[in-house]
Amino acid sequence: MDQTEKHSILKTINLDIGYSNKTEKTIIAEAINIEVNEGELVAVIGVNGVGKSTFLRTLSGVQDALKGEVLVKNEKIQHIDPLDLAALVSLVLTEQPISKNLSVFELVALGRQPYTNWIGRLSKNDLRQIKKSLQNVGIEDLQNKKCYELSDGQLQKVLIARAIAQNTPLVILDEPTTHLDLYHKAYVLKLLKKLTRKTNKAIVFASHEINLAIQLCDKIILMQDKKITTGSPKELLDSGAFSTVFPKGLIVFDEESASFKINP
Repeated sequence: MDQTEKHSILKTINLDIGYSNKTEKTIIAEAINIEVNEGELVAVIGVNGVGKSTFLRTLSGVQDALKGEVLVKNEKIQHIDPLDLAALVSLVLTEQPISKNLSVFELVALGRQPYTNWIGRLSKNDLRQIKKSLQNVGIEDLQNKKCYELSDGQLQKVLIARAIAQNTPLVILDEPTTHLDLYHKAYVLKLLKKLTRKTNKAIVFASHEINLAIQLCDKIILMQDKKITTGSPKELLDSGAFSTVFPKGLIVFDEESASFKINP
């Protein structure tokens, strides 16, 4: 087994994503072939409505693929038992319903549900994983606060800590920087980068923060109309892929600064 295959966490083979009913099939993107390895931070970027959330739901097994395969640690996702899948993939969705009457500690502890017994009792190992997650995300001082007392940025860190407490090799987040100001967007994405290095987990997230993703990510999955391009930021820069992200006119990609700018 070669080095890449050995460390593969997520892989797709000729994957088509979208929606279907009894009479028709709506394809959002097709023939998707990507690979995400241990310790990689990967951004899924694209304009509104291009299908980023559908893509992430399909990768995590929440939504069925129209065609092709999703493999997690080289096993087809549809063949993985739901409890086993919860020990492989943790998912943080946009606007995820949570009880804000829970304390920070209680919400992070929910990440241990795949491992607790039928009455939900936390073992010493569970408590150790929760403590480590709080420390890794830097929110130990918030653990006794109620979630309704938190700012949007603090709550986002708690949700990331819950995903880390689940102790899966793959973490998938949909728009983890929604509702945050520029400083906290950068803080959260830099935190994700730190977590991949510290825990060796693969983290895949959807984002509109393309300039930040170019600076911080190991790989970028660029979604356009029924087309997906993937590679390192440098590979996509060299190929000119970023120049076609937005409709021509208002926003342009400046190759010299490797960033998007408003067209004067």
